[in-house]
Amino acid sequence: MSDQTFVFVSGNAALDLVGTVGWRRTAPRDQLAEPADLRRWIAEAGLLTEGPVEVDSAAFADALELREAVHRLAHDRLAGREFDRRALEVVNGAAAAPGRRPALTGAGVRFHGDTAAALADIAASAITLLADGDAVLKECGRESCTRLYVDRSRGARRTWCGMDECGNRVKAAAYRARRRAERT
Repeated sequence: MSDQTFVFVSGNAALDLVGTVGWRRTAPRDQLAEPADLRRWIAEAGLLTEGPVEVDSAAFADALELREAVHRLAHDRLAGREFDRRALEVVNGAAAAPGRRPALTGAGVRFHGDTAAALADIAASAITLLADGDAVLKECGRESCTRLYVDRSRGARRTWCGMDECGNRVKAAAYRARRRAERT
């Protein structure tokens, strides 16, 4: 089981799932190496809040297939291409399953269900996002980062997936480059 920290900066659960593979262009790093990692991701994402989530090998394979299908469809949308037919089948198939069941408690909303229910809601989230012509979908502006996110900033001017990992590093590198240029 990985001890990596998951990052939820994409503004959409489906894109956060896609973001579990970082640095896709240069040195891909998959944070979901085994079912226990997916169990932890579902818990940290707050998708299922009641009881321990069981993730068997079939559910794990379904999650990875859904992740890659959403990645493909998002890139199709970014490139203005027609959606990949196989990826559409995967996402639509996952979304057809029964989703999570919410329950209101004194502490707020709790979500019940299994891994398939969480994946159904992730797929539905992807469908809603990709069908929304007004949603601004972007890829991080840091050259090596491949994280996708929904830009909800004023004027859609957001450049990085998040300031902590990418924005601060890009700004620090630019500052160092300016300082070197000033010295020479």
